[in-house]
Amino acid sequence: MFDRLGARPDFQISVHAIEQHGEAGARPDVAGVIRQSLPDDYVRAAREINAAAYDAVWIQHEFGIFGGPDGEMVCDFADRIAAPIILTFHTVLSAPSPRQRAIVEHLISRASRIMVMSQQGRETLIGQYRAPAAIVETIAHGAPDRPFGREAEFKARFRLGDQPILMTFGLIGPGKGLEHMIEALPAIVARHPRALYRIVGATHPNLIAEEGERYRESLQQLARSLGVEDHVAWENRFLDTEELLDQLEACDIYVTPYANLQQATSGTLSYAVALGKAVVATPYVHARELLAGGVGLIVEPQSSRALAEAVNGLLDDPERLTATKERAYAAGRRTIWPEFANASAALVRRAIRPRGREVRMGARPGLSGVWTMSDGCGMLQHSIGMVPDRRHGYCLDDNVRALMLMNIVPDLAHEERMRWSLVYASFIQHAWNPDARRFRNFMAFDRSWCEEVGSEDSNGRAIWALGQTAALAPDRELRRWALRWFDETSTIAETLRPPRSTAFAMLGAAAVLRTVHDHLRAAHILDRGGAMLFDLLQHSRRPGWTWFEARLAYDNPRLCQALIEAGLERRRPEWVEAGLEALRWLADRQTAREGHFRPVGSEGFGSDYEQLPFDQQPLEAQAAIEAACAAFEANDDPAWIDHALTAYCWYLGVNDRGVVLADVASGRCRDGITPRGANENMGAESILAFQLSHYAVLTLNRSALPDARPEDDAEAEPRDTAHPPAFA
Repeated sequence: MFDRLGARPDFQISVHAIEQHGEAGARPDVAGVIRQSLPDDYVRAAREINAAAYDAVWIQHEFGIFGGPDGEMVCDFADRIAAPIILTFHTVLSAPSPRQRAIVEHLISRASRIMVMSQQGRETLIGQYRAPAAIVETIAHGAPDRPFGREAEFKARFRLGDQPILMTFGLIGPGKGLEHMIEALPAIVARHPRALYRIVGATHPNLIAEEGERYRESLQQLARSLGVEDHVAWENRFLDTEELLDQLEACDIYVTPYANLQQATSGTLSYAVALGKAVVATPYVHARELLAGGVGLIVEPQSSRALAEAVNGLLDDPERLTATKERAYAAGRRTIWPEFANASAALVRRAIRPRGREVRMGARPGLSGVWTMSDGCGMLQHSIGMVPDRRHGYCLDDNVRALMLMNIVPDLAHEERMRWSLVYASFIQHAWNPDARRFRNFMAFDRSWCEEVGSEDSNGRAIWALGQTAALAPDRELRRWALRWFDETSTIAETLRPPRSTAFAMLGAAAVLRTVHDHLRAAHILDRGGAMLFDLLQHSRRPGWTWFEARLAYDNPRLCQALIEAGLERRRPEWVEAGLEALRWLADRQTAREGHFRPVGSEGFGSDYEQLPFDQQPLEAQAAIEAACAAFEANDDPAWIDHALTAYCWYLGVNDRGVVLADVASGRCRDGITPRGANENMGAESILAFQLSHYAVLTLNRSALPDARPEDDAEAEPRDTAHPPAFA
């Protein structure tokens, strides 16, 4: 499959092979080897493939290829792949075990495109495994392109004379049903005494490992007992493709008496049809589809009588035999390798992300998306598509972000700004629980609180919003209100333990100190938090891991941002440098080899010392941009501007799936990127992340270019150039 695409000048292909049963030795034909039973090899291979920046990764799936029960280790591999995944299911089980079903459904959830080689396989994936119909394609198994009717030439080459040759080839195992064909030989030989049945191929290595050659020996004993051992010829070895095709050219009738009727794909059947052989097969899935319309003969399964009658019917009537061969050859023209390669190339191109997207970043996002999600109570949390979902009500987290947005949006009419600022500020005020001395977070749509105390993160964010409002709100009375509530509630920060909760509160305190330079509470929050984060970084870092914890989670850049801002306000250069160092390390990990932004995926938030690419959240791009603003303020390094612009381009289509998340006209933003593309919902967190990101980039641009006018917002194009697709 891959070698056919590899012959095309517009494709560059690398193969990563599964190594089974202790295979060893140099593999010049492969880029990497995964030892089947070693979980760490799958993780390492995924990391190497991501680093190589392939445009797509094509997984050939068959139960038994990959390690673990039913090959479940392939799921760990797929979870770590950032490039679009193409799946080929060589077997599609209609009656899978629970674990087999779970594996297939998990792989489907990661796939950008799925290929099967039979229409029934496609229908089964869609109907039973819930695969999206739009991504499942049927491409018939490829086959060689050779001239028709050269049996005499190749019989002479193999010294077979002019006797009738029947043949089966491939790895030998019980599922092949060869015993039924051997049982049919007495009736065939009685009518055609010179007929020879050639069984070409070695025993399946898994079967050899389990029981040696017991199955083959049982077939040989069966032939002896039936008196047809001289009419069975064995080629017990692996053959390279060219020799195998030569052997196949020497046969008249190709037989596949398979017992497994669920077999969706048979490469041997495809080869035989393409070479113009008369085929006799049991009604397994691939045979029913490929041999329809008189291309070949379908016989009753596990029936030696039916096999004998079909073979004798062809040998008895040379004209019928020739006509069957001609129909097969004509049908095979649709599956020859050039046709397969063209179809496969089109499949790959549909899977890979668009390149060379032109991105204009200057347009200011509209606010209709924010207003749609808001009512007189506050901003609703979630949506279904673009429609607010009232079932989930409101949360403090989104309303503090909404208030922060109202503080910085330029050119908004005073009445409208104050209308919505007071809605969001009122929500924050109402969220305060004076008895618990904490903010609540979640509120149902009926305006009843769902809890008495919200998360530490939501409390930290509330302090952040109050501090930012005290510093930046255009209205003086609103600034006074915010500072009063900051003074009332910020004692919370002295008890916060999680690093992110602490960082959120620190950002609010830093905003206050930039306005009220002698604010003792704000200074104390920064001193406490800065010391905590600095110590965490020193104790948690290790070679290759410059971070505050053993794992990366959500809002990671906020830890760096808070430490940098605390260092700047409290004149602690060691804090600033530590924050910059950690942010550089994180920015490098969140930049794909191709140069686009690849945030830490939410699926990997609980994994120590690694990160997974999906699901990617808008909040992470916002955090990266705003942390880059703090870093640029600290050291004027233009690399921070580049990083911020790269993260902003993520919203606009320069990302792992080439999907545009943000609608600039409405200001809406989709909820993130999954392995298949964009999450179509547009919740408050995503909308606000995009909005706040835009104004952070605008502020950064003005800082870098002090003479820039508001309309001179940064413009950039992705650093994405056209190149031949590369995939593993």
